[in-house]
Amino acid sequence: MIVPISSLFIAIGFLAVGYGMILTFVGVYLKDIGISNTVIGIINAAFFLGAVISSILSQKIISTVGHIRSFAAFASLMVVSFLLHSLFLNEFLWAFLRFISGFAFYGLLIILESWLNEKSTERDRGKILAIYTIVFYLATAIGQLFLNIDEHFRQFIFTIGSILVLFSVFTIALTKIKEPQLKPFEKYSMPKIFSVVPLATVSSFIGGFFVGGFFTMLPVYILIQNHSIEVVSYFMLITLIGGLVSQWPIGLLSDKYGRRRLIAFTSLFTSGVSLAFIFLSFNTTFLYFLGFLLGLTIFSLYPLAVARANDVVDENKDIVEISRTLLFMYSIGSFSSPLLIGFGLSLSTYFLFGSFALLGAFLYFYSLSKERVADDHLSTFVNMPVASGAKFPELDPRQKES
Repeated sequence: MIVPISSLFIAIGFLAVGYGMILTFVGVYLKDIGISNTVIGIINAAFFLGAVISSILSQKIISTVGHIRSFAAFASLMVVSFLLHSLFLNEFLWAFLRFISGFAFYGLLIILESWLNEKSTERDRGKILAIYTIVFYLATAIGQLFLNIDEHFRQFIFTIGSILVLFSVFTIALTKIKEPQLKPFEKYSMPKIFSVVPLATVSSFIGGFFVGGFFTMLPVYILIQNHSIEVVSYFMLITLIGGLVSQWPIGLLSDKYGRRRLIAFTSLFTSGVSLAFIFLSFNTTFLYFLGFLLGLTIFSLYPLAVARANDVVDENKDIVEISRTLLFMYSIGSFSSPLLIGFGLSLSTYFLFGSFALLGAFLYFYSLSKERVADDHLSTFVNMPVASGAKFPELDPRQKES
């Protein structure tokens, strides 16, 4: 099952290393040279805006010219944008380049996910998705270690990112996997989806807010507090490891106790850990410990939201459409997070974790206000990668159960 699609996982690995490395590095680098927090937030938000637009437009490009050509085109856009980062330092240009990077990266994810979906069956789709999740988390975590590169060579980090993207092109260019057919993009109806799965919709948005803030503005906060890029690197690595190891235990607990309870628990836990960052992160070792605890929950909210949606929808509903809308809400949350936090950090260094604590507390009470789903109506929890393209809902094995 795995050998014929191993080139896809290798390509995902290379892309995720570059994704994690550059996404974290941009904010840290800009802060290090004295750019304001508000501007950093806008530049980082542009990446997720590109992701949102990509989920709408890139499928038309892929269906027109094919997967391999599209992969080469999107990868070329990423490489060009990375290299232009290293050549010119201009805030407006960098915002545009981050937009292009986000558009290209999520276009690449759509291509890879549609290929994985094409080559998987109902029997092995869960295993393929589990491997996808592990590869993405580990590769993204490894990317954080590149931040420790000697400061004299730090200017070459965009070149390293370009090389990683080109390695992914090499693996795809030689693949013999048949190109799947892409369906046209379908419009989302936010009011309709919210009326059907309100808790899942709100949880997806807040989960996106947490993850977007984690990758873009939390490194800036750590740098402000510790003045060490090395601390930022290890903090991000440890937090991502926490996110990976928590996926399976939280999934088992949610299958046993229900999504509503687990959403409430993870939200309250996130709120408590966020408050601990404000009052207790006085020492590097404890900072790493808090990072691990934060990772245990912030990466689990979106998978729990999708599981909740699968629990409550009727069989005659379009579950794929609902899942795509939840992913869209997750992307909107990721986009809004650096904008709000970037502005807030200019007012107070505690704004980031203050907003995390407030949103976590709100989601705790909101989730408990919703009805519990009977045990015999629960679907199976599915682990998900830290970033997903618009084709991801079709990979979800639960879609074939309804």
